Amino acid sequence: MTEPTCPIETRLYENGKPIAKDFRYDQVAGLLEQHPGSVLWIDLFDPGVDDLALVAKEFELHPLAVEDAVADHERPKIDRYPHHVFLNVYAVDIATGDAGTQFGKTEISVFVTPRALITVRKSTSDTTKFVERWDADGELGADGSGVGFLLYGLLDVVVDGQYAATQRLDAAMDQVEDQLLEEGGAPRATRMRGVEMRKLLAALRRAVAPMPELVSQTMRTDLGLVDANLRPYYRDVEDHATHTVDDVEHLRDRIDALLQTDLAEQGNVLNDTTRKLAAWAAIIAVPTAVTGYFGQNLPYPGYEKLSGFVVSTATIVAVSALLYLYLKRRGWL
Repeated sequence: MTEPTCPIETRLYENGKPIAKDFRYDQVAGLLEQHPGSVLWIDLFDPGVDDLALVAKEFELHPLAVEDAVADHERPKIDRYPHHVFLNVYAVDIATGDAGTQFGKTEISVFVTPRALITVRKSTSDTTKFVERWDADGELGADGSGVGFLLYGLLDVVVDGQYAATQRLDAAMDQVEDQLLEEGGAPRATRMRGVEMRKLLAALRRAVAPMPELVSQTMRTDLGLVDANLRPYYRDVEDHATHTVDDVEHLRDRIDALLQTDLAEQGNVLNDTTRKLAAWAAIIAVPTAVTGYFGQNLPYPGYEKLSGFVVSTATIVAVSALLYLYLKRRGWL
């Protein structure tokens, strides 16, 4: 058996406990033969076509599933093939800070065979969470649950990560909400951060939305992956996935409402500014009219006399003051 050229991780479990780890790929067949009740986990990081072809030949993986594992940006899904089940899921992570919100996701393709769980990762991610979950929940595999025990741990970690990312995004949105709802409208930087969060939610939704149905499909009796002992745990994962989807939908409605509210507030500010400009234009129109009238080349009371200048000036000041007080009382100024 030839060794894959890509980085790999290996662990062998028996009755829920690891009995071998970090062994070479060419030892897989021998270990499975020596331990008939064991199940295997193999992780391949960014494998090439030849690497997957090697594993596909050994575990009878379907060419279409192998093609999906090589291709990038496949949608989350579950497919059944004659000798295995294929899943595609996304582990996500969101980091929030003053510099903005960073969104990362890792596409994980999973082959579930009768005695092996084969994962294919296409970008760097931490696999220790999977191992820690399997080691912590080893009693679930003690009754011969087989590969279903490993698949449960993987799905549980993925769904928990998606839920945690949603909660961090919710907390970050609280800060944006406070700034968006300030009087007078939010600064442009805050509005752009709100738009950025809406884009992140769209990307998060694409990874999260199919998960409840995907987990539900793994529990189908004809697949034979989940026994009676594991079924309640899979239902718990399904419930968490549904909760995560509901939270994402709520956050989408929330950010849309916030952006619409900010837009309405900007409209209110613009209307108020326009009203004030109109009020000041009315006040300025008074002296313009009076001086224009008394500036005609026709004799009028006080023409070419100091009294005429005083009367016109007093008229401008009095009418302008009365108009100012009236508009101030109306709230236009």
